[in-house]
Parts: sequence; structure tokens; C-alpha cells
Amino acid sequence: MLKNDFWQAHAERDLNPRQAKVLNRLLEGRCEGKLTSTKWAKLTNASQDTAYRDIADLLAKGILRKGAAGGRSTAYDLVFDFPTDRAPRLE
Repeated sequence: MLKNDFWQAHAERDLNPRQAKVLNRLLEGRCEGKLTSTKWAKLTNASQDTAYRDIADLLAKGILRKGAAGGRSTAYDLVFDFPTDRAPRLE
């Protein structure tokens, strides 16, 4: 149900098919290791520049956040920012 809650919280966000694909993989736990722009590019068969633009857009929308490491080791995490009266259900 976490996936459903996530998409309900972001229903009004304008996402491209690459973004939706990678976000679904993350929500389903089908993305091994940390999410990097290189992994994004491989998962979506996109260029590194396109991967970076997709990620930058999700950062701006508050859907992803940068991990602690920077530079070439920059990894990204999903932001689970749900209303306080409705916590996500884990199933």
C-alpha cells in the first residue's frame, strides 16, 4: 500500500514516463543498491544528461533528495512526505 499512498500524494505532479518507471521500481524494491544518475540512465536507456535532468526535476518537486555523499558518489532517496494524519501503510 506504500506505493498507492505515494502515488496518491503525488497524483497532481507532472512526471514523464522515465520518472514514473524508476519511481515504481524504487517503490517495488526492484532497484538494487543506491540510485545514481548512472543507474537512472541505464534503467531508462537515456543519456546521462537526460538522467540528470529527470533527477533534477524530481529534486525540485521534492520527490527525491540527495544522499549525504556528493560528487561522483551522489545517490538519491525517495522522500516520503505524507500528511501527518495519514501515515503510509507498509504491506
